[in-house]
Amino acid sequence: MLSVRNALVILALALSMRTGSVAAQATPVRPQPQSPQPAAGVTKIAFINAQALLRGMPGYAQAESTWTKDAELANGEAQKLRAVFDSAVAQYQQQQALMTPSARTTRERALQAQGDSLQGKLQGLQARVGNKERELLGPIQERLKSIIDGIRAEGNYLMIIDLSSDAAASVVSYDKSADITLRVAQRLAQGQSN
Repeated sequence: MLSVRNALVILALALSMRTGSVAAQATPVRPQPQSPQPAAGVTKIAFINAQALLRGMPGYAQAESTWTKDAELANGEAQKLRAVFDSAVAQYQQQQALMTPSARTTRERALQAQGDSLQGKLQGLQARVGNKERELLGPIQERLKSIIDGIRAEGNYLMIIDLSSDAAASVVSYDKSADITLRVAQRLAQGQSN
């Protein structure tokens, strides 16, 4: 199950590799605006806080809340399914010493089938939550990515790194003037008033 934080990590990677965001996987790839090549030896990199930008976008809080509730429900279902399976395994372990070899083999096969069924159900729950995330948060993430891509092209940046993602954990220090979060937020606000 993808958390919002993981979705942002995916968004950050998508910005640097132009593939892989949750929303981009669900939509066809569109050509990115081409920017002029920087002067030889000049590499421009900018930074943003995508988490803060997303939180400020209209509809994000509601979408995240709805997705979180769905994820919590799915987690509750998964816990109940695991508890039933764990109980069956514990019961088998208590009774196996008293079972005949043939009864033990039959019960082990039944537990294996139950375990396989559990795995399938858990994967289904995970897929459901992932689909809900793409449905609710994907359009918002895609809009943010589109604006970031436009600013990247306009500013001739090689890449824009999301400082709120796990991928930025290795950024030890940077020039604060390279943080374009406010510029992206202003562009988002312009798009809302149009």
